[in-house]
This record gives sequence, structure tokens and C-alpha cells, in this order.
Amino acid sequence: MTTDATGTGVTEQAVATLRATADPRLRELLTGLVRHLHDFARETRLTQEEWERAIAFLTGTGQACTDTRQEFILLSDVLGLSMLVETVHGHHAPGATESTVLGPFHMTESPVRALGDDIDLVGGGEPCVVSGRVLSEDGTPLPGAAVDVWQADDKGYYDVQQPGVQPAGNGRGLFTADAEGRFWFRTCVPAPYPIPTDGPVGDLLRATGRHPYRPAHIHFIAAAEGHTPVTTHIFVAGGDYLESDAVFAVKQSLVQDFVTTDDPSLAREFGVHNPFRHARFDLVLERAS
Repeated sequence: MTTDATGTGVTEQAVATLRATADPRLRELLTGLVRHLHDFARETRLTQEEWERAIAFLTGTGQACTDTRQEFILLSDVLGLSMLVETVHGHHAPGATESTVLGPFHMTESPVRALGDDIDLVGGGEPCVVSGRVLSEDGTPLPGAAVDVWQADDKGYYDVQQPGVQPAGNGRGLFTADAEGRFWFRTCVPAPYPIPTDGPVGDLLRATGRHPYRPAHIHFIAAAEGHTPVTTHIFVAGGDYLESDAVFAVKQSLVQDFVTTDDPSLAREFGVHNPFRHARFDLVLERAS
């Protein structure tokens, strides 16, 4: 009797148990997962102790998840998996807005707001107006498009991180573009911030000598009938961490100037006091195939 020193026998046995899986895509995914996991264990000669530590880490990751915190998405983000999935399946139509990661803080429903509303319910930060249009890939405006927005405050915190300090829905808004596809809202300039480090993902970053910071940004999901929704950010140009985002999400086309202006006509148009920062960002959607 020969000994299967490499464990290929158990790999083939595990794969064989998946052959009756009714859903062909599920069968493909699980087969690939089993083969890659087994290859990883063979390549690195994974020890029993290391396996136990990995199980404990994943258990802790699950236990850190709550209704307002998704530690597994955070883990996926810092390992680059979230960005890889976005890259593999990103929109490729010429001129379409590039997608990037969802992030772990899209955990609550954004309140419906009117165009021009202020999503900074706390105040104190540097006033800012974000405006733009939602367009089809050929430049046609998309009236009635939905624009979902969420961001950290000027100190780098999301509302779900500070219950009792920030009101629920702070930094969030669900807008409907006007008849010309335009949207605009008032807010504060967001700050760079560290992703949460008080859980297993923070332990991983410390163990690998990595910083936890993300550059200042505002999240968007734009959707319109007949088009593929896009999940994206705009990043504040000139800010810190643009070259070392902890979740690898920066794309150059998404880095935008937040220009300081004291133009009285713009101030009147947007209902703000001078001076303020203004970011102009069009969201261009790909037609659904």
C-alpha cells in the first residue's frame, strides 16, 4: 500500500463529492476553491497549529460582524480581493465611470433627500458642494437616475461608528437626478480615516506592518433604467494616502479637485456661504447588455 504523501488523494475525493451539485456555477466555484485551498496547504506545508490559528481568526472575524459593521468585507478589502473582483467585472465602455469597492459602511439605507440638501447634519467641517450629471455612455443625460451617497465626516467617522454622536443618516443621501440628469448636494469635505482596527482585521494589519488609512473620499452608487449600476468613489485630490490606500481602491480617473471658490453666483445657486469647496463629478453609466 502506497502512502499519499502530498494529499492529492484527499483533494480528488473532496472534489468528487461536488459532482452532484445541481447548480453548475456553484459546482465550478466550490471545485476551484477546494483545489486552490488544498494547493495552498501543500505549497506552504500548512501546520496544524497554523490551521487552528486561521480558524480562530475567521471565527473572530464573524463574531466582529454586527448590523452596522461587516468585518468580512473589511477583510476582503485589505487583502485586495474586493478590488480584484471590481477590476475583473468593472465597466469597460469607453468613458464610463470606473468602479471601485463598496466598502464596509454601506450598512444602512440612505435617507431620501431633495437635490441641494445638506447631508452634513452635524456641521463644523469645511463646507462643500458636490455637483454633476448622470449620463449614458454616449453622453445622453439620464433623468430620474438614482444617486446614493455616503461619506465619513470631517473627522473621519461614519455615522454608524458614532451612534449617539452623529445622528443616523449623517453623511448619507439618496438623490434623484433632475430632467437633465443633474444632481447636487451640500456636505463637508471628508477627511482621511483609518479603517476599524479594533477587530481581527486590525490585528492582521499590525502583524504585517501595514497602516490602516484610506484617503479622503465620497462613495456613490448610480443607477438608471437600462444601464448597469456603478459603485464608485471620488477622492479628494492632493490628500494623504492616495498612493497607499489600505484597500487598494484608488483609480486616477476618480481623483477630483475640490476647488475653493468664492464665486457669489455659485454660492447663490447652491445656497451656501462663501468661501466653499466645489467638486464637479459626472457619473457615466454603461448600457446594460
